[in-house]
Amino acid sequence: MNQINLFIELTRLKRPIGFMLLFWPCIWGLTIVYDFNSDLLNYFFYSALFLSGSILMRSAGCIVNDIADKNFDKKVERTKNRPIASGKISTKIASIYALFLCGIAFLVLINFNNFTILMALISMPLAFTYPLMKRITYWPQLFLGITFNYGLILAWISISNEISIIPIIFYLGAIFWTLGYDTIYGFQDIKDDEIIGVKSTSIKFKNDPKKFLFISYSLFIISLFLVGMLMKFKIYYFLFMIIPILQLLVFQVYKLNTRQSIDCLSKFKSNNFLGLIVFINILIGKLI
Repeated sequence: MNQINLFIELTRLKRPIGFMLLFWPCIWGLTIVYDFNSDLLNYFFYSALFLSGSILMRSAGCIVNDIADKNFDKKVERTKNRPIASGKISTKIASIYALFLCGIAFLVLINFNNFTILMALISMPLAFTYPLMKRITYWPQLFLGITFNYGLILAWISISNEISIIPIIFYLGAIFWTLGYDTIYGFQDIKDDEIIGVKSTSIKFKNDPKKFLFISYSLFIISLFLVGMLMKFKIYYFLFMIIPILQLLVFQVYKLNTRQSIDCLSKFKSNNFLGLIVFINILIGKLI
């Protein structure tokens, strides 16, 4: 039982915000490309596959991140008690867990068409290089955005078996969404990160974070408008856009207090709600 609890702690399964932020771009991409006049069971089947894949790959990613950051995590107050950093789980056992999760994820992946499988395998190096980026650049959040939102592309091609400008615009916009929320998240550790030499956009833009966040989120909002226009959604989609605009620019940016860790965590977690709102809005665009 203790090993099970350690595994759950290692993979952050009690914190669904992590895999949900991976899942939302997948379901956005799937919903925007799917023909709802066809068999809905197929839509729910693919949704389940992407949810399973998000949970598995997020869990494996957490393990890889903790292995890479073991020495850093020991020096950061928020992370010093993580299973690997604290010595509760060895690096060898953790690596076996990660390989096991990747194996199950591959069994999920082979349910898709060949193009999707190929594109997913091509993206694998991205998933495991992110932990290294914080050592060499102030833009690790950019690499996280490239990785975390890749499911949007995969979801589109899983149905259409081809790529087009619509998912590319959506994907690029979503990268800026991640760039924003993970910068907010990074302010929790900014003091410790500066001491141990870890780089982040939180540190790079610490003197004027709201300007950077406003630009990042605005680019994401613009992509939502462009996608709506290219999909020829009706006016209801664009009217409903007021909710994500207020959530991002007012609640997350204007009301953000970067000096309070609890506020940063609250704003970060609110992106799960934002993901749901964007999903509902896409459904409105597709169905009304």
